Amino acid sequence: MRSLIFTLSLMAAAPASAADKLSLVLDWFINPDHGPIIVAQEMGYFSDEDLEVEIIPPADPSVPPKLAAAGKVDLAISYQPQLHMQVAEGLPLKRVGTLIATPLNCLMVADDGPIKEIADLKGRKIGFSVAGVEEAMLTTILGSAGLALEDVELINVNFSLAPSVLSGQVDAAMGAVRGFEPNQMAIEGQPGRCFFVEEHGIPTYDELIYVANPELMDADKLSRFLRATEKAVNFITNHPDEGWEVFSGYAPELQDELNALAWPEIWPRFALRPAALDVGRYAGYEAFLSEAGLIEGMRDVSDLAVDLGAQ
Repeated sequence: MRSLIFTLSLMAAAPASAADKLSLVLDWFINPDHGPIIVAQEMGYFSDEDLEVEIIPPADPSVPPKLAAAGKVDLAISYQPQLHMQVAEGLPLKRVGTLIATPLNCLMVADDGPIKEIADLKGRKIGFSVAGVEEAMLTTILGSAGLALEDVELINVNFSLAPSVLSGQVDAAMGAVRGFEPNQMAIEGQPGRCFFVEEHGIPTYDELIYVANPELMDADKLSRFLRATEKAVNFITNHPDEGWEVFSGYAPELQDELNALAWPEIWPRFALRPAALDVGRYAGYEAFLSEAGLIEGMRDVSDLAVDLGAQ
């Protein structure tokens, strides 16, 4: 009996097992796009899955997928269009989960300006930031109104999207993010308006995804991470105002007007089932990029993505 009591006392005194560490590098500085991650952290959902998650904003937004491919981090946030091109270039990456399940990209104009429909862009100036994908999107969008790239003047505005439209440098900007640049313009007294890419011939795609090196990843840890973020999405969906309070309470700099305006436009787009894979969506976008000449040949979806929810 005394030995049993001694054994139980040792068990009670033993420290709890350490949580598994998981490193996640974001695509950009923390903003409402990352709501489920921050809410999962603040609400203890990661801890419930025995995870200690390190959230890392990148110094250079082009680096996160490369860090994941090299095994420097467990996970990186990236974009579905970029994933197709990076895999085609030989980068060892796969989509393992979805953060935002609809496009956020749009073609933005001034709401009170002369551009009311796509056809009105003929002879106008369009700003862009990323050659290749954005030019392919513009080709398709303009084509939906019988126009071609030769009918507009393209100007590289180097991610200065809202300022370039506000100043009149360009008449429209490709690559604006719903919830952000249009609201950024509104704060300056001239609201922006979006032409949604998926309504003008672009295949629907996942805007933000989680990527990892398939040869180095720990599927169990990643599955637990996705369960925690799914729980956070459920909380945000059921309690969006409380979700905002939890998210914005993470850091003082999140509590500004732009983030507050963006939150109600972003949270409905969070993936309700982050682990689930839409095979047709990835096959369709692979075909779009191949037809646009941005990738050579076509890869099977299994080379691009994995459904951890099915494992």
